[in-house]
Amino acid sequence: MAQLEISTKSKEKPAENTAEKPAEQWGNGLEFLFSCISLSVGLGNIWRFPYIAFQNGGGTFVIPYLIALLVIGRPVYYLEISLGQFTGRGVVKAFDMAPLLKGVAVGQVLATAASITYYSSIMALTLRFLLASFGSELPWSRCWESWGTDCHDGNAQNSSGKMSPAQLYFEREILHEVPNIDNGLGLPNWQLVACLAVAWLVIGGVLIRGIKSSGKAAYFLGVFPYVVLLILLLRAVTLPGAIDGIIYFFKPQWRELLNPLVWYAAVTQVFFSLAICFGTLITYASYNNFNRNVYNDIVIITTMDSCSSIIAGCITFGILGNLARETGNSDIGSVVKGGAGLAFISYPEAIAKFEYVPQALAAPWAWDPASCASSGINSAYAPRPFGNLPADWLFWAFL
Repeated sequence: MAQLEISTKSKEKPAENTAEKPAEQWGNGLEFLFSCISLSVGLGNIWRFPYIAFQNGGGTFVIPYLIALLVIGRPVYYLEISLGQFTGRGVVKAFDMAPLLKGVAVGQVLATAASITYYSSIMALTLRFLLASFGSELPWSRCWESWGTDCHDGNAQNSSGKMSPAQLYFEREILHEVPNIDNGLGLPNWQLVACLAVAWLVIGGVLIRGIKSSGKAAYFLGVFPYVVLLILLLRAVTLPGAIDGIIYFFKPQWRELLNPLVWYAAVTQVFFSLAICFGTLITYASYNNFNRNVYNDIVIITTMDSCSSIIAGCITFGILGNLARETGNSDIGSVVKGGAGLAFISYPEAIAKFEYVPQALAAPWAWDPASCASSGINSAYAPRPFGNLPADWLFWAFL
């Protein structure tokens, strides 16, 4: 009986292993490479990096960021890719080798679900800009009468203390900010609600067929952002005063390097930028060929990630330098209000500086939702976080 029982278990084991193998793989190595590029090179670089650098002194932040990228980011990236490729399982099942750490894996899945709700809101704002760019003129390219005397158009002699049209448009026409909430929070803006619904539909469209659809979309999502970034960079560096902003971006304040908060922000940005410790890379790599050499891929991805952040920083600080020149403000660090909305001020400002058909670039600028569809959305695409489950993207969309 003992021998029969052993033989029965040995026969069932291969069937169990077969069930745990990935049901599908990437069409080719480029799909995996571009998917990882579009995952890592996304809102973390284009949207988050500039305002975090702005808050932490520009060049003072760049040095800790690059150090953290080499010392922490790249090794952890390699670890997650190797773990996923070796086990061939989703993020939770991959930790069967260390059951004590399964709670960490579940936490990664929950963190991904939470970040998608955050990124989808950013997508909604970008879609709102996309709709506004289809007019005969860009609405943030001039001052509106309803803004009163708070706006400067670059031609006013006394523009000190005033805000740019792009900043006022974002704060008053997109966000509808109010000085206080004495009259209550008010009702949700129907335009932003509609854009948020469209953002979730984009998420579903990318995820509906799993890696068959997201892998093909990655060819576009991994390349096109660089086209738009390079165009914006060329325009930003040719603006008057842009060189002052770029110098501010690269010139460190050595005393601030002793500030632990700057290093904390740099390490946090590396995690957001490379999308490490969210479990998505483990899931991506689980669809790889077991014998694939991913070292070169990781070098390419992490290098492009850091380059994207530097380019985005040059664009943002170049625009800030130009705004400082126009407003007569010698302190670039105080020319605009920092925070998460910085990218929604600097990028539209750069687009409005184009003399001929700026709408032609304003529409492609909405690649941010597409990029998020590959970074944030594909982060949500953990199609089998607990094993070989079907592509339950509706469940993740609900989360």
